[in-house]
Amino acid sequence: MKLAILGTGKIVEEVLPVLKEINGIELSAILSTPRSIEKAEKLAELYAISQASSDYDNILANPDVDTVYVALPNHLHYDYAKKALLAGKHVICEKPFTLTLAEFEDLAKIAEQENRILLEAITNQYLGNFASIKANLSKLGEIKIVECNYSQYSSRYDAFKRGEIAPAFDPAKGGGALRDLNIYNIHLVVGLFGKPEKVQYLANVERDVDTSGILIMDYGHFKAACIGAKDCSADIKSTIQGNKGSIAVLGPTNSMPELSLALNGQSMTMINENSLNHRMHDEFVAFQAIIEHKDMAATKLALDHSRLVMEVLDEAVKSM
Repeated sequence: MKLAILGTGKIVEEVLPVLKEINGIELSAILSTPRSIEKAEKLAELYAISQASSDYDNILANPDVDTVYVALPNHLHYDYAKKALLAGKHVICEKPFTLTLAEFEDLAKIAEQENRILLEAITNQYLGNFASIKANLSKLGEIKIVECNYSQYSSRYDAFKRGEIAPAFDPAKGGGALRDLNIYNIHLVVGLFGKPEKVQYLANVERDVDTSGILIMDYGHFKAACIGAKDCSADIKSTIQGNKGSIAVLGPTNSMPELSLALNGQSMTMINENSLNHRMHDEFVAFQAIIEHKDMAATKLALDHSRLVMEVLDEAVKSM
């Protein structure tokens, strides 16, 4: 995979040392705004990235780029991913895939027409502990209640209250707790149980953006409540409860650092099947293999999952 990275924000700074250590990934280019080109050049020097530019067309014209990783603010995902696909590049797009289901469907259609691979970067679907939950789910009997809480007081919230609006709190740029934190909870629940029958999002709204909220996902025979908050904090934990026991995710649903399995009448068992690598390592190992082998079957499975998540997200936004 000859990778171009779009963006120079926190997620890029976090993932670059991870990407550098993965066999088969070559860092070919990094895109920044003209204002941030100096930072891009420093990152390029530090991680031996061949090209640093604020000209997206130049990067797309680079024959040493076959894949584009869109790590830009949410509202830019669709346009930049679409342009890359039409330029013949594979695309890995940060979560949330797009702002609307219609945008996602358009990207999926273009990827199919261009015979390109389109994937969503969503860590929890590729972690060992996610596979462990799936493997142990049947032990819980009939699922009754699922609760996911990813509440983390944002370092930008105080500035937001003063009227300084960062993209993470800008409704016009796809900001808000639903798309920033709760999206990981949605991916976890949908990855385990599929799409719910009904969706309702009960949000706390300030300056037209959801600073926190509870997403109710009704599966008929059981209910799931997904909590995401940027204006308050609590113990970050998720629990899947059945009539024969429960599984708890001890920590954020984007990293799922440890699990506890508690079956009725038995002692609690601690589980950790995650690798010792960074939380983003496993997904990019998978992406590298999918793109290298042009594995369209794996691509379809990943896209089918992302589509269900986008359907939930669309319904949640409409109900807010």
